[in-house]
Amino acid sequence: MSTSWTDWLSYRPSDFLMFAPRLYWRLFESLNLAFWPLQVGIVLAGVAWLGWAWRDGVRPGRTAARAGLAALALGWAFTAWAFLWQRLAPIHWLAGDIAPLFLLQAAALLALALHGAVQGHRDRLRCAAGLALLLWALLLHPLLAGLAGRPWVQAELTGLASDPTAIATLGLLLQLRGPRWPMRALWIVPLAWCLLSAATLWTMGSAQGWVLCAALLLAGWAGRRG
Repeated sequence: MSTSWTDWLSYRPSDFLMFAPRLYWRLFESLNLAFWPLQVGIVLAGVAWLGWAWRDGVRPGRTAARAGLAALALGWAFTAWAFLWQRLAPIHWLAGDIAPLFLLQAAALLALALHGAVQGHRDRLRCAAGLALLLWALLLHPLLAGLAGRPWVQAELTGLASDPTAIATLGLLLQLRGPRWPMRALWIVPLAWCLLSAATLWTMGSAQGWVLCAALLLAGWAGRRG
């Protein structure tokens, strides 16, 4: 029997959700238990990098910028494998198709890190916005699990989970300037993922989607400054 357009209008976004919210959050629990205590190393390395980058103010130097790009490249590759392919793909029909884009993002970040034609951006307000996103992704985003009443073992960390990894990438890109078109291309995947993830979270009834929306708005506003 064919479905009329009036039938389609009767559907809500939640009707297309392929998994229960509880199952989604347990993916991060599985991820954290499988790779503990890698999370400790990630946070310590991130804090050390921020201290290194702060030596010259809110913008990183060239060497720190290249190190940050390389670290995020590793995070995108690891997230593609450990989160998207191994955990999300069995319950989300798009995850398996998105994972190669994460790997492409990782390769592009690594190529820019190796090329070395990057340096801190001149606009201090833009750099400050980028720093705020980096601090959020690394230190504050993991706290959302506890604030939402979920177990702390379900926390999302940069380099392991996709949302904070995308936010951190936007933050670092705001702080850098380099080859025009390669730099612009690096924005596409993290921006698209934040939009998709925000829509998924809203469909699940999670207010956490607003976090990604706020990150997008801040990155979009600051990114227009040059």
